[in-house]
Amino acid sequence: MGIILLTIFVYVQKLIYLCTKITQTVYFMIKKLLFTLICALMAVCNTYAQDFNNKADNIVGEYLTDRGGKKSKVRITQNAQGTYDAQVFWVEQPYDENGKKRKDVKNPDKSLRNVDIDNVVIVKGLKYDAEDKIWSGAKIYDPTKGMHFKTEAEFVSANKLKLCAIVMGFKAQTIYWQKIK
Repeated sequence: MGIILLTIFVYVQKLIYLCTKITQTVYFMIKKLLFTLICALMAVCNTYAQDFNNKADNIVGEYLTDRGGKKSKVRITQNAQGTYDAQVFWVEQPYDENGKKRKDVKNPDKSLRNVDIDNVVIVKGLKYDAEDKIWSGAKIYDPTKGMHFKTEAEFVSANKLKLCAIVMGFKAQTIYWQKIK
């Protein structure tokens, strides 16, 4: 009787081992399949986004921005030199606590400190790089800090523009603008 139980025990262990091997194999096959599907999806999404980066004028339009709950709208236009400028044309809170129109008081250029906050030029001279399919070669101005940063821009989807502030050659901050028009 003991030998029969021992034999059954050995066969159950072998069966469990086989099931574990089959389960591991199936698990790794599913894992590889999911990884392949995710990579394919990312490639398709990247190609889809690249379609919006393949023409310089695709950047022209109006965008909604949100920086820490402070919303504004920015209009990107092509200037006479063929580069692109971005100018604020609407802010959610254009008036200060005294009811006066807010000004660009932190601008390092003192001659621009009287510009209404809803009329500030924040990018001037952005150039399209057809090889890399990005817009760069300009600085973005942050009126909340009164600072300029080198910038690069590219679409990550049809209506989402990614802007990267570059400090000392590194991407320091990334913001997204939602294209609304």
